[in-house]
Amino acid sequence: MRLLLLTALFSIALFADVKREMLELFQNKEYKEACTIGFKNFSQYSKDEEFVSLYGFACLNVDYVDRLSVPITILKLTPESRANAAYFSIILMQKKLLYHALLDNYDISSLNMPTTDYILSKVFDHYTKQGEHEPKEFYIFEDEEDKNLKYKLYILKDGKIDKMVIEEFYNSISTKKHIYW
Repeated sequence: MRLLLLTALFSIALFADVKREMLELFQNKEYKEACTIGFKNFSQYSKDEEFVSLYGFACLNVDYVDRLSVPITILKLTPESRANAAYFSIILMQKKLLYHALLDNYDISSLNMPTTDYILSKVFDHYTKQGEHEPKEFYIFEDEEDKNLKYKLYILKDGKIDKMVIEEFYNSISTKKHIYW
């Protein structure tokens, strides 16, 4: 009986440490580490929606968009959790549709979807506003709020799987590259 109680107390303390460590990493903008810890511990703590949301946002901040699919299905018990699930769903769907449009010349211009402040959403919105068009090697979009910020969208051909790339440029200087598949 004592062993069971000791094991339970140790598990609670360990969980608090994992969640606290993830939160500290997130607050220090060490998103990749927070996402990795969340991924490694996900099955143990999948019933804690705060943990799941933290994991989702950490992974989103390092462009691990495909890791959002499981949190989307889990987050449902509170209004905040449902809002997070909806936010993640929009981004994941936009990624899949934009990738499909670029690789398969699928017309998404008629879609009227909600949007977010995430980079994929911004580029998705610009892409759909073009209307039906001939495929291009790359697309350049200007940020609506900052004229010095531009986005370059293109497909990077790879031996195994083609990747969708969004490069951010500020005053013609590449500042960040987002790669999705």
